[in-house]
Amino acid sequence: MKPARSEKKLETPHSWSQMKNGQWVCESIQTRLDEWCPKLFGYHMLKLGGLSCELASCNCNIQHQVHLDIQNPLHNVIADSGELPFLERSIDAVIVTHQLDYCNDPHRMLREVDRVLIDDGYIILTGFNPLSLTGLASFLPWRKRSLPWSGRMFTPNRIKDWLGVLNYQVVECDQYALFPMLKYRPLWTWLENGLGDYGRAFGSLYFIVARKRTYPLKPIKPHWRFKRRLSPVGVNYRVKSQSKQMSEQK
Repeated sequence: MKPARSEKKLETPHSWSQMKNGQWVCESIQTRLDEWCPKLFGYHMLKLGGLSCELASCNCNIQHQVHLDIQNPLHNVIADSGELPFLERSIDAVIVTHQLDYCNDPHRMLREVDRVLIDDGYIILTGFNPLSLTGLASFLPWRKRSLPWSGRMFTPNRIKDWLGVLNYQVVECDQYALFPMLKYRPLWTWLENGLGDYGRAFGSLYFIVARKRTYPLKPIKPHWRFKRRLSPVGVNYRVKSQSKQMSEQK
């Protein structure tokens, strides 16, 4: 297993137009995001990265939405994803679209997101699955230096393990696009639906929704205690009764 951290400089996409079939990937994520946006509540939402900025979330109950990126013109905050300029526990929901694939230190990014996310807040993660046709294509020499294959893909199970370490509950994990071809798309969709759960593990894309859970490290015991009831001791009563009988016999 390759380490999560990499010293190699990675090209980060700031728009879906930079990626091959990027518009189709964006539309597939948008369809799933439209189903989850009405379920999100709060005051502040963070869209991390240029790809997240281009996703629509008009039907979301969270009205104040922050778009954070460096180059995408839709941004309203310019900052590094590894050092978010927000207070701790100030964001209600975070959308991280294909950012872990092109990050040198994905653990650091997740820790920063966890720092600014409130308790019971939601995080939505998307990315490419290396155990898929898209992942296998990254081994081709003429595609290693072009997007989206130039990134570092992680399996959905590994992403869920990272979330578990940070004490997140995975609410949904959807793996799809077993055949990432646009030509004859209805045929590929029909084949993918026919395979069902057997083919989902090899889907090219994943869509993970997780919720932050906070549990105490040890159970908190109450400071108060029940008062003991005052009652005569049985042993003393028996001793007193026996001594009284002996004195009467005498």
